[in-house]
Amino acid sequence: MIRLVALSLFFHVLLGCDFKAEKKISVNSKNEFSISKRFFEDRKIFPNLSGRDKKQKRKIIQEYFNKTLGSQQFSGSFLVAQNGQIIFEKYQGFSNYETGKKINSRTAIHLASVGKVLTATAIMRLVQIKILKLDQLVQFILPKFPYDAVTVRMLLNHRSGVPKYANFSSIDSVWNTQNTLTNQAILDLLSKHKFPLDFKPDTKFTYNNSNYALLALIIEKLTAKSFSVAMKDLVFDPIGMRNTFVMRLKKDSAYISQSYKSNYSKIPFDFLDAIYGDKNIYSTPHDLILFDMAFYNNKFISEDLKKEIYKGYSYEKYGIKNYGLGIRLKEWETGQKIFYHNGWWHGNNSCYVTLKKEKVTIIVLSNIYSRKVYDAIRLSSIFGDYPFELEMNSADERGIEILFKKHVN
Repeated sequence: MIRLVALSLFFHVLLGCDFKAEKKISVNSKNEFSISKRFFEDRKIFPNLSGRDKKQKRKIIQEYFNKTLGSQQFSGSFLVAQNGQIIFEKYQGFSNYETGKKINSRTAIHLASVGKVLTATAIMRLVQIKILKLDQLVQFILPKFPYDAVTVRMLLNHRSGVPKYANFSSIDSVWNTQNTLTNQAILDLLSKHKFPLDFKPDTKFTYNNSNYALLALIIEKLTAKSFSVAMKDLVFDPIGMRNTFVMRLKKDSAYISQSYKSNYSKIPFDFLDAIYGDKNIYSTPHDLILFDMAFYNNKFISEDLKKEIYKGYSYEKYGIKNYGLGIRLKEWETGQKIFYHNGWWHGNNSCYVTLKKEKVTIIVLSNIYSRKVYDAIRLSSIFGDYPFELEMNSADERGIEILFKKHVN
């Protein structure tokens, strides 16, 4: 159960909520926030795949995996599912090479920036229960925040103009990189130095980890919980994500899946590794399927809020790429639209693709960096009319053609 701290009359006016000062807000994750197992097994929402189509798609995906990742030194997890039903999955490599611990379906791997999707979801849960508003000024929630025109929505869609913490924290006069930087330290440095904004808020898009480090502080402030506990209460537990957690550097660094170079030499932690919200969420493909499926339930996130999440906010430049609220978009003039997010941190990189129309989830998590991880979005072409090409043999190309015709007809 989430117990929010007593909110002052100031916050009553500020957030526009219908509660008085000293009133506590309680949310029971077993009722308001829970997504029942019955929902995930509802065949009206997630109908069974036919054996023939499933077999044909599995063959094509297997061929794709063999040609792109399987033949390389891939260390991680690879999974493709439709209607919550796994079509293909593969696990290989080591979560800890020194001890010989192998990666399996229960191995949680660093999501890197794919974790932003989950952080944004926790924010939307707070919006849904009217603890927060998307266009609320950040300064009123975090009084030390020095920029008076930046809103929560601008943090979510990377249109805030807030300076990047990796840039200002590397300045000797600002931060000693022998010390571990924290989320609170980021806010304190912004407050102390009042660095100029990179641009006027809401005038352009610039991808920026500072935005999500600040969103994590907002979650902590409004729930009176640590980010790891708040994420568990708001997102992980209601969905049943049992192998998903926020990494705590001091407590967990020796036990988590490690990050490696291509020769399996371990990549050490550095002074930026304690920051969360923008990264530091670990999960598995099976948990991420549950996360993806939960979005088809309006009880988890309302239809109105999903419209806010899955629309582009940055059209200053012509192109197919855009960003919603914690999710990337590809939008073509023909009407096709794909939602996805990639991630990279040290040797970890990740790819999460969700095809809402076809209820498809594509997930690749790796603890040895490979740009091929990001190419998994091309698998969208076997589920719908998406303009991607796959390097396949002639038999598999014919299989894609058959699947496509059956899908659109």
